[in-house]
Amino acid sequence: MPDNRTKKTNATKKAAASHASSESSPSYPGFIPPHGGYEKLLAYRKSEIIYDATVRFCDRFIDKRSRTHDQMVQAARSGNKNIAEGSQISGTSKEGEIKLTNVARASLEELLGDYRDYLRQRGLRKWEPNDREALFVRKLRARNSESYESYRSFIETRPAETVANILICLIHQANYLLDQQLRQLEQEFLQAGGLRERMTRARLAVRDGKTRNTS
Repeated sequence: MPDNRTKKTNATKKAAASHASSESSPSYPGFIPPHGGYEKLLAYRKSEIIYDATVRFCDRFIDKRSRTHDQMVQAARSGNKNIAEGSQISGTSKEGEIKLTNVARASLEELLGDYRDYLRQRGLRKWEPNDREALFVRKLRARNSESYESYRSFIETRPAETVANILICLIHQANYLLDQQLRQLEQEFLQAGGLRERMTRARLAVRDGKTRNTS
């Protein structure tokens, strides 16, 4: 029968093997890392408010038959839905998540321009960052339960100038959150070997270009 020293040695080896296995294996079951859960993302929740509020703004103040009405609603929808889609595919493609999050960011930037144009073309006042009204909107942001309901009474009763300025404030907040999210995603992508993938694709693209040019 093995003596105590042999038993301790075997136990130590098993513990070390178990520790190494837990370090090298992913902390999630299967091969696909966690994905989804976009409803908890602050940027998604903010973009949902912007989408709902934009639909209401356009219905109240912009002719439903105009192209602008459709473009603004679609930009708001794109900002919201691309965040969700990016989160859903994050388990299989971190780069895909980055691309879709960038699409969401670009869509909200386009919508921001539409609201600025609305104010400018009608000679309406645009709030400065430290104006009393803008500070009040930022104060509402601090609520943990922030949703469209937090702004409904303003969006559905105030004049166009006020509503457009509220949306401008909300889009700035969403874009700030998306910028933070993109920086984090980029770091995760590079840590997972994404730089090597990009360099490989770049070399292949150059090679393919040279092949086409010589053919």
